[in-house]
Amino acid sequence: MQPITLLQVPRLTVGSGCLAECRQFLLGRGVTRALVIAPPFARKTAERVLEGIAHTQIDDSVEAEPSVSSFNAALARAQVFRPDAVIGLGGGSALDVAKLVAALLDGRQKIGEVFGIGLVQNRSPLLICVPTTAGTGSEVSPNAILLDDSDEMKKGVVSPWLVPDAAFIDAELTLSVPPAVTAATGLDALTHCIEAYTNKFAHPVVDVWAIEGVRLIAGALADAVRQPANLAAREKMALGSLYGGLCLGPVNTAAVHALSYPLGGRYHVAHGHANAILLPHVVRFNIPAAPVRYAAVALALGATPAASDEATAEAGIDQLWRLIDATGLEMSLSALGIDQDNTPQLAAAGLGVTRLMKNNPRPMSQQDAEAIYHAAFQGHAVFRGARN
Repeated sequence: MQPITLLQVPRLTVGSGCLAECRQFLLGRGVTRALVIAPPFARKTAERVLEGIAHTQIDDSVEAEPSVSSFNAALARAQVFRPDAVIGLGGGSALDVAKLVAALLDGRQKIGEVFGIGLVQNRSPLLICVPTTAGTGSEVSPNAILLDDSDEMKKGVVSPWLVPDAAFIDAELTLSVPPAVTAATGLDALTHCIEAYTNKFAHPVVDVWAIEGVRLIAGALADAVRQPANLAAREKMALGSLYGGLCLGPVNTAAVHALSYPLGGRYHVAHGHANAILLPHVVRFNIPAAPVRYAAVALALGATPAASDEATAEAGIDQLWRLIDATGLEMSLSALGIDQDNTPQLAAAGLGVTRLMKNNPRPMSQQDAEAIYHAAFQGHAVFRGARN
C-alpha cells in the first residue's frame, strides 16, 4: 500500500437544515467582518448566514465559469473590505472563487503565480464553503479552477491552503436547482468518483468513498432531475458529491477532466456537461487497462455481472448511457456547435493538462485523444453503431 495524505476539512457538517449551524460557527469563532461570495440567486441565503455579524459584504458577481479577470476584480473588492472570514456559497464557481480570494487576500501572490500544485504560500482569513449544488465537491477539496482568458484554457490551483476550515452540506439548498444543472453537476460528481476509483494512483482509503459515490449517484440522479423536490434523492446526491470531493485531494481525476478543460475554455461548455459528454468514451478507451476496476464501477452503476470483467465493464457503459439519457442532457459535441475541424487543437490542449493525464490508467496519444473527441461529436450514435 502506497502512502497517502488526507487533507481534511476540520469542521464538516452534513445534513438537511444544517445551514443554521454555519452562522453559529462564524459567531463562535468571533468573526466581525464576513464576506460571502455567491451567485445572485443565493443572496437571501447569504443574508441568513451573515445575520448578527457586525460588518458584512455579499459579492454576487461570480460568473458561471469564472475567469482570471473576473476573479481579480472580486479579489480587489475583497481587499478593500478586508474580511476576517470568506464564505463561498453556491456551486463550484462561487466556492472556487471564494477559496482563491481567501488564499490571495493578503496580496503577497498573484493568481498567475499559483496555478499548479503546492504554490500557494499561506491563507489568513477563515474559509467556509457551503455548496448549493451536488456536483463539484469543491467544499472539501484542495482544488480551484479558473478560466485563463489569455489562452482560453481552464487552469487549476491545488494547495492545502485551499481546504476550507469548515463546510456545511445541506441538501435543502439544492431543491431549487434546475433539472439541467442538477444533471450536469451530478454527472460531474459521478465522474469524480469513477476517475478516482479507476485512477492509476487509486488507493484503498479513497476507494471506499469513490465506489459508494458511484452507487449513490447512479441510484438518485434520475429522480433528482425528474422530481426536483425529492429531498431523499437530493440527500443521496449531496452525499455522493461529497464523497467525490473527498477523492479529489488524495487521488484526483484523470483524462475525462483533462479533455474537458479545452471545451470549457474555448467554447464555454459547462464543466459538468463537458465531463458527461466525454465520460462514456474515455471509459471505453480505458477498460483494457483496468478491466477489474471498471467492472466494479459497472456493478455500482447497476449492471448485471457478465462472463468476464471486460464484459461486465462494457455493460457498465450501457448503464452510463441509460443514466445520461435519463437526465435529458445533449450528449454530442456537434449539437453544441463545436467545429470538428478543431479536434487536433482540442486534443493537444487536453493532453497538455499533465497533472491529470498522468493519473489516467491507460497512456493516451494525440491520435487516441482525437479519436475520443471524434466519438464525442457523434454522441450516443457511436455506441449504438458499435453494438449493431
